[in-house]
Amino acid sequence: MHRLIIEVDWQLYQQLENAAQVHHLSLEAECQRRLAGLECQSRYLQALLAEMRAEAAEGHWRACEDEKA
Repeated sequence: MHRLIIEVDWQLYQQLENAAQVHHLSLEAECQRRLAGLECQSRYLQALLAEMRAEAAEGHWRACEDEKA
């Protein structure tokens, strides 16, 4: 599994944390739930995910991880 680190402002973080508690999910699962819902709606997000998947298939992500090791 790949790790994605994002920076969010405090207000958005609090909203995500509260939603996670309401839905009885971890913060990570809440983010995944929201992204899954947006994937169908956003052409930009669809293109971004397609690009990330293509890079992963080419081994680009693995090469970046190997550099850190």
